[in-house]
Amino acid sequence: MAGLFQHLLRMAAGVRYPGGDKKPGLPILMYHRVLAQPDPLQPEVPDAAWVNMQLALFAQSFNVLPLPEAVQLMRENRLPPRAMCLTFDDGYRDNHDVALPLLRSHNIRATVFVASGFLGDGRIFNDTVVEAVRRLPSGTVDLRFAGMGIHPVGDFASRRALMGPLTQNIKYQKPEERAESCRRLQDLADSPLPDDLMMRPEHVQALHRQGIDIGGHTVNHPILALLDDVQARHEIEANRAYLRDLTGETPRTFAFPNGKPNRDYTKAQAQLVRQAGYEAAVSTAYGIANASQDLFELPRFVAIERTPLRMGARMLRVAKYQQPSVAQ
Repeated sequence: MAGLFQHLLRMAAGVRYPGGDKKPGLPILMYHRVLAQPDPLQPEVPDAAWVNMQLALFAQSFNVLPLPEAVQLMRENRLPPRAMCLTFDDGYRDNHDVALPLLRSHNIRATVFVASGFLGDGRIFNDTVVEAVRRLPSGTVDLRFAGMGIHPVGDFASRRALMGPLTQNIKYQKPEERAESCRRLQDLADSPLPDDLMMRPEHVQALHRQGIDIGGHTVNHPILALLDDVQARHEIEANRAYLRDLTGETPRTFAFPNGKPNRDYTKAQAQLVRQAGYEAAVSTAYGIANASQDLFELPRFVAIERTPLRMGARMLRVAKYQQPSVAQ
């Protein structure tokens, strides 16, 4: 089994682009949270044991590089064999408490994209959805304010059924509407929501001291395509300046919030990121990065497989541009 996994990973890492393009690809994996223990309400969110398995396999079979270094090498067509990158979005406290010890134990360096406006006791809207739904009293809940009607709430299944559509509905509201929806949802919960999900500034500094690359991710994690140029520029530039002052190093790479091309951001916002002085940016478009692509719209993918064999098969599918058989 282990030998087959190693074979699959090496095949995946060695696949080159079709159509005569001989430049090697760069798999960029995307994480958000790494939970200390599994959460039955969010079974798709990886926990420490799950991520530890993946990191052990990556350390054995890939050259895992910080994103800025890998982008520079890719630009110069000098990527080492089996290069790959790991990225974490948003700035969750468990990136420091849970993911960092795992990364250090496998001698892996990663990039953490930080939305600076939530450091401390902030909470990104999707976590307000999750934690409010977790705390809704059993019965029925009126979610017409979020375009969801009236729904029964009780067991985990009924709560999980609410979370996806509710998150999507609130995600694409204008910032002020989103804030109001989150406030109303929070008021429906029967106990206070947690205010310790995100890192504090000193945690970001600790990551940086331990060799973790810190990247930009806006101040307030908005859908940039919904903002005008002045607002979008502020989100991008103020975030970069804050992280520079916090760590003493200017962020070199950026991740678009939510990240779907032409829906969550456009070429106009990608140009704003370029003008802000970044060297590259990543989206959530599915695929493997390559120097022939626009360096300000590099694709990434989520590795959700829980076994070594499935992980190897996933890497092979991605390398061959095959659409995954499991949800992203």
